[in-house]
Amino acid sequence: MKTDNKSIKWKGIILAGGSGTRLKPITNIISKQLLPVYNKPMIYYPLSVLMLAGIRDILIITTKENINHFKALLLSGRKLGINLSYKIQKKPNGIAEAFIIGQKFIGKSNVCLILGDNVLYGQGLKAFLKNAMTRSTGSTIFGYPVKDPSRFGIVELDKNNRIKKIVEKPKNSKSNLAIIGLYFYDNSVVKLTKKIKKSHRGELEITDLNKLYHQNSNLNIEIFGRGFAWLDTGTYESLIDASNFIYVAEKRQGLQIACIEEIAYNNGWISKRTLLKISKENSNTDYGKYLLNLVKNK
Repeated sequence: MKTDNKSIKWKGIILAGGSGTRLKPITNIISKQLLPVYNKPMIYYPLSVLMLAGIRDILIITTKENINHFKALLLSGRKLGINLSYKIQKKPNGIAEAFIIGQKFIGKSNVCLILGDNVLYGQGLKAFLKNAMTRSTGSTIFGYPVKDPSRFGIVELDKNNRIKKIVEKPKNSKSNLAIIGLYFYDNSVVKLTKKIKKSHRGELEITDLNKLYHQNSNLNIEIFGRGFAWLDTGTYESLIDASNFIYVAEKRQGLQIACIEEIAYNNGWISKRTLLKISKENSNTDYGKYLLNLVKNK
């Protein structure tokens, strides 16, 4: 079911917890979501996706050891025209636990959850996000073709391109559509999350939550095809790949990817004066010079 987007209140959650075991020893002292992906902290990339969707109330869930680092970096979000809140995930108890932790934050709103180590880039991304937000009920997940489906949660479609089933890390899969770390849910998500049981890993699995929505015929899918990039940054190799990708794209186009100040400015959330002030604070970098050019060219 779709309805007028303006009548639905949406909030966003970035899950930036975990211990980053695949990136040790770097992550012994800092959250992986604060590591650089080329010229920006990793957290900028999922934050930019929520901002592109027009979501201004955002909760960042992280660990006790790192919460103050995120607060020092992003503060209250006021400089970006957004409202940031922070909560602690005591243990890595699964992605779906984010909705239990964020229950009071979600309130009566619908919610978009994005994982803190996901990098998304592509023409028309904003349109995909806005389309998902027009659905007043149910859930929307996003599929992306991969060559190694055994590493991911995979969605299989029927002949009408409707979701047939979801399989977690299948050994032999009929599909190569991986479910990426971006999810839109209606307000029943907290209630449904409380119904699922912990897996053998001791976690509340997001796959089990999606299966509940599917059983209720309330699970939709949008597919990112050619022209889109989805980069997971959980290993040394993928972190380098993501940085190289951003470097090449920005160098050739002269445009910044995941520039949160630019998005805030284009959304009308901050003034030219605020953007100018931020550009001066970063005047010794190409990033600051880019923001200054935005002010001049606008």
